[in-house]
Amino acid sequence: MNWKKLGIIFRPTDHKLCNNCKEFAQSPQTLMLDDSVRVYFASREKDKFGKYLSHIHFVDFDKNFKRIIKVSSSTVIKLGKIGTFDEHGIFPFNVIRDSNRILAYTSGWYRRESVLVDSAIGLAVSTDNGTTFTRIGDGPVLAPSLHEPFLIADPFVMKHNDIFHMWYIYGVNWITHNDGNAPDRVYKIGHATSDDGISWNREGRQIINDKLNSDECQALPSIVYYKKKYHMYFCYREATDFRENKKRAYRIGYAASDDLHNWSRNDNLAGIDVSSNNWDSDMMCYPHVFVCNNKLYLLYNGNEFGRFGFGLAVLNEN
Repeated sequence: MNWKKLGIIFRPTDHKLCNNCKEFAQSPQTLMLDDSVRVYFASREKDKFGKYLSHIHFVDFDKNFKRIIKVSSSTVIKLGKIGTFDEHGIFPFNVIRDSNRILAYTSGWYRRESVLVDSAIGLAVSTDNGTTFTRIGDGPVLAPSLHEPFLIADPFVMKHNDIFHMWYIYGVNWITHNDGNAPDRVYKIGHATSDDGISWNREGRQIINDKLNSDECQALPSIVYYKKKYHMYFCYREATDFRENKKRAYRIGYAASDDLHNWSRNDNLAGIDVSSNNWDSDMMCYPHVFVCNNKLYLLYNGNEFGRFGFGLAVLNEN
């Protein structure tokens, strides 16, 4: 893989977003429309306590990504009710067409006392071509369980031979500190399958091997079938000191598969890395790989986890 960066294509501060959101455009993910590409992303507002809430928005581009057609002006999906798993935010937001419906697999966040947050995965449905979504219920479809006890998040769903496949992350550890700072989380990428997209059977293992160490954090898998092989892009980082130390911050990882179950990791083949300066010089995170007009594209976030927007790269076929 050899990617050509096309630069940052959406800055949230250049647009008036709903829900009092002013910064961040995190985890861009696509939905193909007839004559445009819709990109869903998560932005943030601060609640009355000064804490962030993540809301879903979208921006429509022409299929050459040269022009913004429109930005959502109303709520795409409301946050969850008080006490539910997505009360404090939804991020990321993965969509898939299924017959005449559009399904959205949501990563819902809720605050906890001893650690900052926990998460689970929900399902919502759109019948208006992806403008708004309604939950199928107030609870999650994939949640913490006996062997995956916390931090179920980052769903990416694909349908293959009438079977739904989901790649997601699950928490394995919290690293506590003696300096009074909140614990840091460790999470890995897992895989589950479903006949109906609602009830899921987990494979029950880490499917991407660690590169840095056993506390490596792996996030946001994105899969595309391209030239007779499945390609996964994801991001990974050190578990601690990753916010200020760019050497420990998110980078883009890569793995390949022939059967969707067994993955061979080789980050040297990812073909993309941080820039020497500018908006993606400290980190690259939250990748989304997709095909449009027979070209392979990669959306991603840069410094400060997408505070400044998201960028685009196109595969250099040569």
